[in-house]
Amino acid sequence: MSAQVKHEPTDDRDRFPTTMVDRLRSIRNSVLAEGQAIERAAKSLTTEAVRAAEMTAQCDGCVIVTGVGKAGLVGQKLVATLASTGTPAHFLHPSEAVHGDLGRVRESDLVWAISNSGRSEEVVRIADHLREHATALVAITAGEDNPLAIAADCVVAIGKHQEACHNGLAPTSSTAVMMAVGDSIALLASRLRRFTPQDFAKFHPGGSLGRKLARVEQLMRPIDACRIASDSVSIRTAIVTSSQTGRRSGAVMLVDNDGSLAGIFTDSDLARLLETRRENALDESIASQMTRQPSTTNTGATLSEAMALMSHRKISELPVVDHANRPIGMLDITDLVSLNDSGDAATIPINPTR
Repeated sequence: MSAQVKHEPTDDRDRFPTTMVDRLRSIRNSVLAEGQAIERAAKSLTTEAVRAAEMTAQCDGCVIVTGVGKAGLVGQKLVATLASTGTPAHFLHPSEAVHGDLGRVRESDLVWAISNSGRSEEVVRIADHLREHATALVAITAGEDNPLAIAADCVVAIGKHQEACHNGLAPTSSTAVMMAVGDSIALLASRLRRFTPQDFAKFHPGGSLGRKLARVEQLMRPIDACRIASDSVSIRTAIVTSSQTGRRSGAVMLVDNDGSLAGIFTDSDLARLLETRRENALDESIASQMTRQPSTTNTGATLSEAMALMSHRKISELPVVDHANRPIGMLDITDLVSLNDSGDAATIPINPTR
């Protein structure tokens, strides 16, 4: 690995930036320094990182993460990554551990101990106890020649990195590397566990993530709130008989004698007839003007899948059908825009051309 070059401030302007340009340059340099540290760490990782992920995936209990100071804060974030990607995890503060919290660690648990130096007194003090109570101890530390690494069953060496701090003191690059490496181990463990988007949805029922991973039947307009008519009636009759109070969808679903979806007639279809002065067509069979074999989604599909289909097909209404192609509801773009606070749904065209 190439030697790291330490850049000392050459004057007070470098150490204490006074202009907006200098301050922006300082921020960008700090971000670049952390990014470069992560890149160097990625290139230096060995199969021990893979082994740590395999041990994590095979763990029958919980992953207990411990660390003190900034490493402890990183550890708490890694607990969140592990838990949200299918690996039960808890944080154990090393100072509390020696006052009874070692009782949280079971024989089926795996311990991740995080310390950049590998010499943090509080962590080293409990390393042997953790190893004794758990199935194994994984150390995430700078190198392999420190007390924590010696006590561990698996050592993920992340290397020594110059801090982005202008004084070279505040944990910045080192904590960024810890975070990135810990996340990568957790994500590989998740893949080894065959963790799917559907599993992910179980742990993220709220927010925009939860909504995009929710099933379409959870967010569709139910059939009794949809406009539905027979495909054998006229356009005028279909519109009149399917009218509803309150917020209505922008399309009428047409069904055949068996109750299966035969087609769809949208407000845009009606507008085109009127714009081309074809009012007489309103008394023709709606089957002559409806879109046959429209795009649909099935029960069980995720909202993100349905939204992707709507975006690809440039449609604003998507019927939801069961296994027999019978309509059970409707996804409407106006509902999706209001529900999705991430803005993704807003990329779906509001005025589509079918």
